[in-house]
Amino acid sequence: MSLKVAIEPITQAAFAPFGDVLSVEGAPDRLINQGRCGRFHDRATIDLSDGHAGISLFHAECRRLPLELDMMERHPEGSQAFIPMEAVPFLVIVAPCLGQKPGRPRAFVTTELQAINFHRGTWHGVLTPLSGQGVFAVLDRIGPGSNLDEHWFDQPYLVGNEF
Repeated sequence: MSLKVAIEPITQAAFAPFGDVLSVEGAPDRLINQGRCGRFHDRATIDLSDGHAGISLFHAECRRLPLELDMMERHPEGSQAFIPMEAVPFLVIVAPCLGQKPGRPRAFVTTELQAINFHRGTWHGVLTPLSGQGVFAVLDRIGPGSNLDEHWFDQPYLVGNEF
């Protein structure tokens, strides 16, 4: 039997221990391009131990709910931002750090106007688009050495709202 994790709407306050929510909701910080473009300025911090920030493109398979969560990962050497390339929500699963393993997971769903940036070392699930093409721009550390820790659960979690 799986442990259960309910999905909650993502907010900056709820997600703050794990990272940043990037959004164009509300008023922009300033207008640029002759007043025809709103700039939502400096919404996330890119945190790298070494190497450099790179932009990659990911094409992830869409998933169905409920989702079985049997593994989480983290990147101890750098933060990682996921920016969907189409306006569709996606699932974000995170967990507090309990030493060298994740604690109880939390699951969030974004709106179609949001992206996220994981803090360096945040335990998170794999990229989980729920609809659309599953294409994301990803900003993360490019550099030498290992930047991936994985933890496999003895008992998987079932993520969803209707079980």
